Amino acid sequence: MTRVWHYRGKRPRVVRQQQFISTYLYGAVCPTTGQCVGLVMPYANGECMKRHLQAISQAVPKGRHAVVVMDGAVWHKERYNLPNLTILKLPPYSPELNPIEQVWQYIKQHWLSNRCFESYETIVDAACQAWCNFAKQVDTIKSLTARKWAIL
Repeated sequence: MTRVWHYRGKRPRVVRQQQFISTYLYGAVCPTTGQCVGLVMPYANGECMKRHLQAISQAVPKGRHAVVVMDGAVWHKERYNLPNLTILKLPPYSPELNPIEQVWQYIKQHWLSNRCFESYETIVDAACQAWCNFAKQVDTIKSLTARKWAIL
């Protein structure tokens, strides 16, 4: 769901996509540095998640360790063994505990909602552009994802 500004008492008309073509944006952010890693993938499955975790692992500075927060999605069920990553599984039905959920909401509201896409390629291009635009906003990344109670 998104919001639009419109005159009081009038119902706004918004363009809406009727087809069901989609792509998946995998993303991870560091709340303290604002660094982020994202991949646009054709599927949401274990293999794509494995590639995403490998990309995160490569982005973690040498000698550092990262905690990756995951919900209970089906493609998060596999066991992943990367030496510089720890997976923190969230309890069921608790998206408010996952900082990346605010990222997805922000990206949708600012770059992806209320649009129609002509093809799969335009969806992929829009997702890539949205992530690149978001990745430039270090202060926004920090403010959306930082949790005072989570600082180690």
